[in-house]
Amino acid sequence: MPQLNKGGKFVYGFSVINDDLYVNFPPEALKNYKIENEDKIIIFQSSKITGGFCVTTKNLLENSKLNGILENLPKLKNFEIKSKELIKYKNKIYTWLNIYDGKIKLTEEFLKAFELKKGMKLLAIKSSDIAFAMGAKGILLERANEYKGKLNIY
Repeated sequence: MPQLNKGGKFVYGFSVINDDLYVNFPPEALKNYKIENEDKIIIFQSSKITGGFCVTTKNLLENSKLNGILENLPKLKNFEIKSKELIKYKNKIYTWLNIYDGKIKLTEEFLKAFELKKGMKLLAIKSSDIAFAMGAKGILLERANEYKGKLNIY
């Protein structure tokens, strides 16, 4: 897992939003966040600078300083909203998705809400101990595209 600039964040590689709206996650990211055996993940908007979305689990959120999100969104916490149904809280969009074999399926509504497009490369970034980001823009994505080493595409 390379670090693109000294003291900066580590990255796992790229994922592409396929034409069928599937996105494969880097296996190392799933392993580091203990998602490889999960069947449901929680997604929320990443920072405005990075764009894209963050990936976490109910357990990771519940045991973090961000547990207030689930307390204020009980239908998300209990998976009572439909998978892929978008809800807003404090100017961010949240949803949950099923994950199978390390991949998820998005919707056109999701793409629009998160300002993403089919064919777009997302950079999997180790952003915290709570979630990893799938960045869509910004300096890290630029550096990753210029990186001389090998970054896998999933």
